[in-house]
Amino acid sequence: MGYTLALMFTAPVVLYQAFKNQDHPWYLPVLILGGILAIAAVGMGFYGIRTLVNALFSNRK
Repeated sequence: MGYTLALMFTAPVVLYQAFKNQDHPWYLPVLILGGILAIAAVGMGFYGIRTLVNALFSNRK
């Protein structure tokens, strides 16, 4: 969940910087990196929630 929290703050900052500097030559690579970070934040969020739910509600025998 710590990685998710870090990605949730990092991805919007990177995307904001990309959209703020659209005429810069590094616009497209920074935009792609921000998109990848945003997708990773969502994926890690689902993975973390799934881990918590499995830990709380799993049937231990």
